[in-house]
Amino acid sequence: MGNITLTIDKALGIITKEQVYGKEEKIKECLAALHNGTGAGNDFLGWLRLPSSITEAELTDIEQTADLLRATCEAVVVIGIGGSYLGTKAVLEALHNSFDWLQKERKNPVILYAGHTIGEDYLYELCEVLKGRPFGIINISKSGTTTEPALAFRILKKQLEETVGKEKARQRIVAVTDAKKGALRTLATQEGYKTFVIPDDVGGRFSVLTPVGLLPVAVTGVSIRDLVSGAVDMEKATGEDVPFAGNIAARYAAVRHALYTSGKKIEILANFHPKLHYIGEWWKQLYGESEGKEHKGIFPASVDLTTDLHSMGQWIQEGERSIFETVISVERPDHTVIVPTDSENLDGLNFLAGKRVDEINKMAELGTQLAHVDGGVPNIRITLPEVNAYYIGQLFYFFEKGCGISGYLLGVNPFDQPGVEAYKRNMFALLDKPGFEKETKAIKARL
Repeated sequence: MGNITLTIDKALGIITKEQVYGKEEKIKECLAALHNGTGAGNDFLGWLRLPSSITEAELTDIEQTADLLRATCEAVVVIGIGGSYLGTKAVLEALHNSFDWLQKERKNPVILYAGHTIGEDYLYELCEVLKGRPFGIINISKSGTTTEPALAFRILKKQLEETVGKEKARQRIVAVTDAKKGALRTLATQEGYKTFVIPDDVGGRFSVLTPVGLLPVAVTGVSIRDLVSGAVDMEKATGEDVPFAGNIAARYAAVRHALYTSGKKIEILANFHPKLHYIGEWWKQLYGESEGKEHKGIFPASVDLTTDLHSMGQWIQEGERSIFETVISVERPDHTVIVPTDSENLDGLNFLAGKRVDEINKMAELGTQLAHVDGGVPNIRITLPEVNAYYIGQLFYFFEKGCGISGYLLGVNPFDQPGVEAYKRNMFALLDKPGFEKETKAIKARL
């Protein structure tokens, strides 16, 4: 199988090829810092060689656990927030039938999500729909104390135990957590839950190729071996020894940085394949949380096209010229739909009769690219031969590697997220959490 490809020629104009290739030496330094572990955040580089380090035994263990959940559960609730659920949702939305939920007979459990929000109505409705249904839980948290997932687990664990008893509930709960420490690890040991480890050196937004993503994906029947295989091949294709001209992660980072320093502060990730919507959501966390520091960083946004051409298209075409666009393009769809002839032709679409819907979509994609470039929006294109587990695995690793390089180019630590803690401190103080008395008094004085 081939690799995904990167095309940057439509990004040139605002910047030059010389500017992009002029970053080659700096990129080499960034790659060396990543691979030698000498850069900022070097204690969170486990993702770098993760694909090629996954063993046959680890894959088999994940698959066997997935089989047990499939055999006993009609639904499996994945509890997690941020990187603990977005990668899973991205894979499953991309690879499953869009209307699978309407099928009367299912081979695999439906995946539901909790712990990604504190919405009371959402949790109530989730608990209601699970009543009387055999369900399982995959609880994903390094600490076991992150508010959103911990709250959801407390509620769903109680419901499951009351429904089937503690013994059966124990067999339907899997904890994906720290190897040795934390509240969830302690509980899992006490209760005898099956567990998988989130490596200490892999941050949440880089964790999709650990059991965090692989276990729930395997529950639905998707080949995690294909997903990992794609990532392994992209790991090789973006290695430190790969020349700049052939390293798509290095070139992506270089062109992004050149555009950023020329004044393009917003990157819009666009797709013309609706199943890739959650790839955009995963990507936004990856780049936003990694680069947005020290008052620096490209703001990541995403759109689904052609849908959002009827909402955001005007702004993209003629708004402030602070943006550039990265398009994920898919060469071959899975299915074929032909436009029929209509004798009345009241809609005026007979000129499209006999054409595949995908051909129309491709012309919309090309026409949009030309219009946006003419409107002053530089365009980068990432091409997937098709949407399958292998190429999604490639895409994940490509974006992760590009993100690590980009963060170092920007001069920030791409592997921490200190700003995420600010809202938590305020929330805990407002909820009168023990130990936050000083903060509570200060915040209430401001209200």
